[in-house]
Amino acid sequence: MRDVETTRTRSAALIGCGIAGPVLAMFLQKAGIEAVIYEGSEKPRDDVGAFLNLAPNGLAVLDTLGVREDVERVGSQTTSTAFLNHHGKKLGENPAETLLLKRGLLNQALREAAVNRGIRVEYGKFFESVEEVGDGVRVRFADGTTAEADILIGCDGIHSKTRYTVMPDAPHPEYTGVIGTAGYTRSKDAAPADGVMRMSFCYKGFFGYQTIPGGEVYWFENYHQAKEPARGETERTPHEEWKSRLLERHRKDHHPVSAIIDSTASGIIGYPIYDMLTLPLWHRGRVCLVGDAAHATSPHVGQGASMAMEDAIVLAKCLRDLPTPQQAFAAFQSLRQERVEKIIKEGRRTGNQKAAANGFQRSVRDLVLPFFLKLGVKATVPVYSYRVSWEERVTENATAAAL
Repeated sequence: MRDVETTRTRSAALIGCGIAGPVLAMFLQKAGIEAVIYEGSEKPRDDVGAFLNLAPNGLAVLDTLGVREDVERVGSQTTSTAFLNHHGKKLGENPAETLLLKRGLLNQALREAAVNRGIRVEYGKFFESVEEVGDGVRVRFADGTTAEADILIGCDGIHSKTRYTVMPDAPHPEYTGVIGTAGYTRSKDAAPADGVMRMSFCYKGFFGYQTIPGGEVYWFENYHQAKEPARGETERTPHEEWKSRLLERHRKDHHPVSAIIDSTASGIIGYPIYDMLTLPLWHRGRVCLVGDAAHATSPHVGQGASMAMEDAIVLAKCLRDLPTPQQAFAAFQSLRQERVEKIIKEGRRTGNQKAAANGFQRSVRDLVLPFFLKLGVKATVPVYSYRVSWEERVTENATAAAL
């Protein structure tokens, strides 16, 4: 009988240096597995993208890893979220605390933490293909180079090239019918830096903002659009066009929605919002997907980054404790799938509720929303309180029941 120790994973090639890649690399290092991160872009892109709120369950993963303080230094606390109607009337509040930060700064903090621990990141390595060779994989990149490892992990996001290459029959992300926009500004009309994220159900969209210490205002806006934009269309739309569209869309809404948009001198971005409920399998052979590459939630429930971080610790534990990569990958999917699918479905429901088409629907919403907000606060408890113990071992019969 073959010694199972010889089949254990000792090296891993990770595709993508966003959020999942560095976190997974650091957990693999803790498990005694050497990971190298291969990033397609030529250099870090820490100044692009919008912002996010990192929830307590994601912060708990970083705490286990010992990098929570590194991340908290580049963020600001959101102490509660207030919900307002189109007139500015407060409908309710969620007292949950989260960490508000720019996605680029989160990526930078995680990458630097990984590099400081001796993890190698190679740039300009756009993934092209992978083949199994013996007890490992050979990865080919667009620049003609190759790399070998025991396993390959796709950490390359919702439009994952790894997924499309290894699982060409896999479902594709689905457009949710919502366009997102975001920007940064300073505005005398905005509320002070009191830790509150203010979100408004507006006439023709959904607007949220928070002023951080120092006076910068982080804002986002969502609106419904039935037709999916062409790939790259929203990204190519210039700032002034976005600004004009949004000012027209929100001209009837309460103060200071339009004032905040109008004060934004540059840099408004737009992006279609996608999600992807699940794949039949998150793995094939010696290749596995994590985070948005395997399952993607819309940003409406603020769990995308936290789900990727949870994936990282669970997958690293499975690879640490189970005798073969294939067993580890199967256990990983079994342990994670039910939880992530519930959150993805909740994200889609929340996104669909952000706009009311007429006055009657707005009136009904204002009457019932305080009640549903209370239910929503209760529903976040099991999401935010979820914890993964690094010390607890994963057994070979790990199933979704372990949740």
